[in-house]
Amino acid sequence: MAPEDVPPPPPPVTADDVDRAVRLAVAVLRQAPQDAWSAKAGSLTWDCWETAEHLADDLFAYAVQLGPRQPPLEGEVPFLWESRRPGGPANAVHADRSAGPAGLLQVLEASGALLVAMVRTTPPQTRAYHGYGVSDPEGFAAMGVVETLVHTHDLAEGLGLDWTPPADLCARVLTRLFPQAPQDTASWPTLLWATGRGELPGHARPTRWRWYGAPRS
Repeated sequence: MAPEDVPPPPPPVTADDVDRAVRLAVAVLRQAPQDAWSAKAGSLTWDCWETAEHLADDLFAYAVQLGPRQPPLEGEVPFLWESRRPGGPANAVHADRSAGPAGLLQVLEASGALLVAMVRTTPPQTRAYHGYGVSDPEGFAAMGVVETLVHTHDLAEGLGLDWTPPADLCARVLTRLFPQAPQDTASWPTLLWATGRGELPGHARPTRWRWYGAPRS
């Protein structure tokens, strides 16, 4: 292939991408029956309610990590993360169950909005700690998008819903966080493969997976 025929890399992941991912996820999850949230979420050990809480907690955690004037580089902002039952997700964010699924999704929307706001307003040169390495606002945006896309996949399996996110959104986060992933396969199946959730012809399914959040430069 001639150099001029090589397609340009996808654009950076932005706050708008986080907003889009969360908006699409909530729109799908609103279709779930009211009594379905106790079902197991896909291949996870958590039920759908716990998984949605965990997703909201992920988005919240990424937002607050960027929040201090001097973000920590060697650990997480020390919120108290705790599980409500043995084996359940350890969250700082828990939804009031008396508010029902509508309240749960409102919590998810609010956490997503916090990350959108922080990514949009944090200087790009800012760095903050993550367990997979120090990252930047774009990296935290990409992490939030991945969490949203793949956990909505888990939820959709448990709730009996259809979920196929936009290919361009998947492609951007693959480029940003999964440099080892195949580049000649469809982006959504590749993202599921990269996060241990699906098969990809010609590629062994990973038994362990991680992303790489280091800034692009």
